[in-house]
Amino acid sequence: MRIGIDARLWNQTGVGRYIRNLVLNLQVIDKKNEYVLFAIKEDAKNIKVTNPKWKIVIADIRWHSLREQYELPKILNKETLDLVHFPYFSVPILYKKLFVVTIHDLIMQHYPTGKASTLPLPFYRAKKIGYSRVIKNAVKNSEKIIVPLNSVKEDLIKSLRVPSEKIVVTYEGVDTNVSTTTLQKNNMGKYFLYVGNAYPHKNLDRLIKGFELFKKETEEDVKLILVGKDDFFYQRLERQQNNSSITFLHDLSDKDLASLYKNAIAFISASVMEGFGLPAIEAISNDCLAILSNIASFREVCGDSAIYFDPLKSESIAKKMGEVYKNGKKHYVLNLQKGKERLKLFSWKKMSEETLKVYEGSISLR
Repeated sequence: MRIGIDARLWNQTGVGRYIRNLVLNLQVIDKKNEYVLFAIKEDAKNIKVTNPKWKIVIADIRWHSLREQYELPKILNKETLDLVHFPYFSVPILYKKLFVVTIHDLIMQHYPTGKASTLPLPFYRAKKIGYSRVIKNAVKNSEKIIVPLNSVKEDLIKSLRVPSEKIVVTYEGVDTNVSTTTLQKNNMGKYFLYVGNAYPHKNLDRLIKGFELFKKETEEDVKLILVGKDDFFYQRLERQQNNSSITFLHDLSDKDLASLYKNAIAFISASVMEGFGLPAIEAISNDCLAILSNIASFREVCGDSAIYFDPLKSESIAKKMGEVYKNGKKHYVLNLQKGKERLKLFSWKKMSEETLKVYEGSISLR
């Protein structure tokens, strides 16, 4: 087989980490098939190809663009592919050959807000219409749909009426370079840690409000550290803050991130919806207690190894922060032990093996 993988989001956060681990593992486990990676020019030089049956083709086309719709299919068609894997919902409507798609979540379906865009509202609404067409095309015309969780599968079935048998669940994994067995002290003091982007569904306004309520109940010097990409959304959030107890950090190395997890009071996320929620299991892999929204995806990933709160109530967030801070990490040793057991469910190698089976099964169906 000759398989194409759309790797244009290689350097992005969540989806990029998914693509990077998929490519890394497929090169090791699949010595039979040929692969073509389609990448933007600035990322291509950072992609390591160690398998002689792999090659990189420049597709210097941004996702969510008109060029993606018209020019990307031409680039794909030149390579005589048996199958293309789009690891993100942005599939060109004009691409008519065999493909599978990974849909990580339906957040845009459930939280269509202009606050999640840098575009003026009329242009955002036009883009939302485009999104609706693109994702409906992706779920309708794909041979198979890969999702990271059963909760996402159920959402697809309910929201877009996708047949259950068309969807394959492949749990994701934890990067070993974001996990360390040694505790390297840092100079950040006492802090709660959030890692992720600053989009509206991440609910950072309520998280910050909850932290401020928590701070009113303690006189000690405790910080909230928010880690994410230095983009428009974080810059907007930072401009709104004048609280010296809130620290923003950007573009950290995996080693620095692991150190932050290790030394935190707890990792905390108030997200109202998630696809897989990689930072939560990254935290657990670093013996960091996780305090999370009581939502289906977090429950599926973390089970009873995490502490949960109502993400719509800042008071609930503050209460759990207070309980964890007062009791200390030793009080939650059972949660941490259960977290170690849950980590056994998540493996990038296993995810890649299951994805390869999806490729082979999709082609055999034709």
